[in-house]
Amino acid sequence: MVNYYDILKVSHDASSTDIKSAYRRLARKLHPDKNNGSEETALKFAAIAEAYEVLGNTRERHRYDSRLAEISNGNAESVFTSTNRHAKRWRQMVYEKRYNDIIDRMIAEERHEAMAFQKAIYPLVALFVSSILTTAFKPKIFVSTQTGNLARIIIVALFIAGVILLIRRIRDGFGRFTENLDNVHESILDDNERTSKPFQSVTVAAMLIGGIVLCLSIGYVIGFYSNFAANLQPNMFSTNFEPEFFLYPPIVTFFVDLMHTFASGLDH
Repeated sequence: MVNYYDILKVSHDASSTDIKSAYRRLARKLHPDKNNGSEETALKFAAIAEAYEVLGNTRERHRYDSRLAEISNGNAESVFTSTNRHAKRWRQMVYEKRYNDIIDRMIAEERHEAMAFQKAIYPLVALFVSSILTTAFKPKIFVSTQTGNLARIIIVALFIAGVILLIRRIRDGFGRFTENLDNVHESILDDNERTSKPFQSVTVAAMLIGGIVLCLSIGYVIGFYSNFAANLQPNMFSTNFEPEFFLYPPIVTFFVDLMHTFASGLDH
């Protein structure tokens, strides 16, 4: 039977903290990202991952210790300790499967992370671009005499939906990709056992506010010197700045996020 204690290089009476520390130390050393995908270290990495899954779980460790004691007392040979070439091949297949499962899980996590990043970025880009366009073109759809009450209700409803969506996406983005300066997170890949999220929350908040102000200013300057849209469609666009332009960026953001969600569903 494979001795997981030997794999993690800990004693049989090691505490849970000792086992976790040993696993983290070996994982940093044997992780595929630090060994150029070496097959030998990949199998070792899978072995320590398997050992930690057993010894790191109190119930599984108790069962393992019981089996280990039974085999030790009975001096029985098992497929885990046999030198038979078929048993060796079986153990190698187990380790390879464990390694492949770990890699598949890492790839799935990376895809999930990329999707979460897109869900945070796409609405913000739509918000910035639409802020420029609305202040530049100066739409007056809401206040137009040709717009009925039903259309106005729909516009307001879409605006509310867009605002709710923006709040949700910004909140999720801050929770996933930003952190406060005093937050500390552990990582098996960091020699100092510390890692950080990509961005600081204060920095991102300042960038968001600054980006919106900048986009509105750019649109205002364009709209101040140009009435191109109003000359083409005077019934839909104004030569003056109307308060209703605040309604449209969240609406555009809502539809962009909806299209992204739909496209992502088709891709899956």
